[in-house]
Amino acid sequence: MVYTDRQARLTILSLALGAFAIGVTEFAAMGLLPYYAADLGVGEPTAGHAVSAYAIGVVVGAPVLAVLGSFLPRKLLLVLLVTFFMLANLLSSMATSIETLVISRVLSGLPHGAFLGIGMLFAAEMMPAGRKAAGVAQVLMGLTVANIIGVPAAGAIGQAFGWRWCFVLVAVIAAGSALMIARVAPQPQDGPAANPLRELSALANRAVWLTLLVGAVGFGGVFAVYSFFSAALINAAGAPEWVIPFALSGFGIGATLGNYWAGRLANWSHFGGTLVLLLGMVAVTLVYALVMGDWIAMSLTVMALGLTAGLVIPLQMRLMDVAGDGQTLAAALNHAAFNAANALGPWLAGMALAAGYGWSATGYVGAALSAGGIVALALAWLDGRPRRTLRPAQA
Repeated sequence: MVYTDRQARLTILSLALGAFAIGVTEFAAMGLLPYYAADLGVGEPTAGHAVSAYAIGVVVGAPVLAVLGSFLPRKLLLVLLVTFFMLANLLSSMATSIETLVISRVLSGLPHGAFLGIGMLFAAEMMPAGRKAAGVAQVLMGLTVANIIGVPAAGAIGQAFGWRWCFVLVAVIAAGSALMIARVAPQPQDGPAANPLRELSALANRAVWLTLLVGAVGFGGVFAVYSFFSAALINAAGAPEWVIPFALSGFGIGATLGNYWAGRLANWSHFGGTLVLLLGMVAVTLVYALVMGDWIAMSLTVMALGLTAGLVIPLQMRLMDVAGDGQTLAAALNHAAFNAANALGPWLAGMALAAGYGWSATGYVGAALSAGGIVALALAWLDGRPRRTLRPAQA
C-alpha cells in the first residue's frame, strides 16, 4: 500500500503526540514526588513506589497487551491503548492515598510498551525503503521532546497548581493523540487473520532475546547516571537548585539530536549503529565519573549522554528483521527491555553508593553496564552469522 507524504507525516505526528504524553507522565512523576508525598502523607521512599509501579506496569503490559491486541487492527489497537492511558492518568489525578496512586500508576504503565512498539511498526510501514528507521525515530522524538519541554512544563504546573494537574495535562494530550490517530491514520492493509500464537513465536526466537538483552543491559548505563544526576549535582558539585531543570533539559536536547542520528545509523547498519551508540555510552559515562564535582562539566557530559539515547532505534530495526510473525510482541518487548534497564541501572548504581564508593561510582557502573551491552551485542552478532555447511569429502 502506498501512502502520501501528508498522510505519513500526520500519522507519525499523532503517534509522536502519544509518545510525548508517555514521556511526560514517566519522567515528570519523578520530579513531583515530594509534592504528592506531602499531599498523601507519606515519606519520600514510600512515595517512590509510585515511580517503580509505572515501570512494573510497562514490563507486564508490553507483552500481554501486544499478544491480546493481535486480534485487532493496529489502528484500532493504538486508539484503544492511548485512550486507556488517558483514563489511567485521570485516575492518578484523583488518587486519595498512596495505594490508589500506585495502582493507577501501574495501570498507566500497562499500555506504554505496546503503544510505542506498535506505533513504531506502524510508522516504519508507512515509510519507503531506506527511510523506515527515520519513521521510528520520528515517533520516538515525542519522548525526547517531552524531556525538553513537557517535563519542565508539567513540573512548573504541578508546583504552581498542584501535582494532580500534571496528570490531567497528560490525559488531555493523550486524548488529542487518540482523536488524531482515529482521524488521520490509514486503515491497515488486509493481511492474514490475527493469531496470538504467531506473536508468541517471538518468545522462541533466540535472536529476539539476544537483541532484547542488548537494550536491557546496555541502556542501564544511561539510567545509572541519569537517575542520580540531580542528587550528584547538589551533593557532589554543590550546584544551585535552579541548575537542575536546565541540566535535565540538556539531556533531552541531546536525546532529540541523538534520535535523529540514531535513525541514520540504523539505516546504515543495525549492528554497526548499535555498537557506535554503546561505545559512546561507555566513553561518556567514564568522562562523567572523571568530572564529578564540576557541575558545568557534569551537565555538558549528561547532554552528551543524551546523544546515545537513540539506542532503541537500531535495536527496533534489528527486531523487525528477526522477529518473523512476532513483530508486535517483539516491538513491545523492546520497550519492556528498556524499562528493565531503568530498574537495573539505578539498582546497581545505588548499591555502589550504599557501599560508600562515592558519586563517581554511578559513572563507572554506567560504563560497566554499557560494556555489558557490547558483550551482548557481540553474542547477537555471532548468533546471526550465516552458518557454513560442510561439504562431504570427495571420494
